[in-house]
Amino acid sequence: MARIRVLVVDDHRIFAESLAAALTAEPDVDVSAAGSGPAALRCLERGTAEGRRFDVLLVDAELGAGPAAAARAAAPEATSDPEGTSPTVDGIALVAAVRRLHPAVRTVVLAEKDDARRAAHALQAGASGWVAKDSSLQRLLAVVRGVLRDETHLPPALLTGVLRELTAARKHRTDSERLVESLTPREREVLRCMVAGLGRKAVAERLFLSPHTVRTHMQNVLGKLGVHSTLAAVALARRAGVGPVALDVLPGDVVERGGQPA
Repeated sequence: MARIRVLVVDDHRIFAESLAAALTAEPDVDVSAAGSGPAALRCLERGTAEGRRFDVLLVDAELGAGPAAAARAAAPEATSDPEGTSPTVDGIALVAAVRRLHPAVRTVVLAEKDDARRAAHALQAGASGWVAKDSSLQRLLAVVRGVLRDETHLPPALLTGVLRELTAARKHRTDSERLVESLTPREREVLRCMVAGLGRKAVAERLFLSPHTVRTHMQNVLGKLGVHSTLAAVALARRAGVGPVALDVLPGDVVERGGQPA
C-alpha cells in the first residue's frame, strides 16, 4: 500500500496535534506537524534530503496570527528563537513558497471561515484545495486523496465567489498587460529592474545610462502606467506577469524602498 506523507502546519498546537492524531489512525497516512512557515520549509527540505518527500501540506489560512505569534509579539525583547518560528510566514505566502521550492507537493488550506477572496488568492498562489477546519475527517481525507489525483477542491458555497474573484483578477491582469505594452523596450527594461528592487544608481550602472536618464525613464514608466509610486508600478508589473531582472548586481547596490523614484 502506497503511503501518503502529510505535513500539518498550524501554530495552534492543540488543533495541530489533534488533527495529526486523527490522520495517523489511517493505515496509509504518515503525519508530521510544524508550528510555523519556516519550520514547515525546513521539514520539507529535510524530508527531500532523506528520501521521504511529503505529498500533501495542510496549511492554516491564519498561520502567523495564532497563540505563538501573539506570544512573540508580547515579548519583543526576546532575541533567541529556539523553535525556529521566526520570521513569520502567513498561510498564503507559505503556499506560494512551497509551489516555488517544492512543486511536486500539494497544498490544502485549512480555514476557520469561508472567504472567497482569500480562497482565490490561495488558488492563485498554488493551493489545490480550501477546506473548513470543522470539516469531518472523512471530508478532509477525501480532499487529501483528491489533490493527489490533481483535483482542485473548494466548498460548494465558495465556488461562485471564487470564480468571480478569479475573473476580476484576470481582468486586472489584462488591463495591466495593456499598460505595460505601451512602454518602450528601454522602459520595460527599467521596469524589470524596478521589480527586482534596484535603485536608480544600480539601474544606471546595469544599463550603462546616466542616473538622470534613468530618472527620466522611471518617471515615464510611472506616467504611462498611471501610478504615482515605485511600489504601485511594481505591483502592476507583477499583475502583468513582468518578472525581475536577474539579480547579479553587486551587494552594495542601493535598493529603493520608498514611493517616488529617488
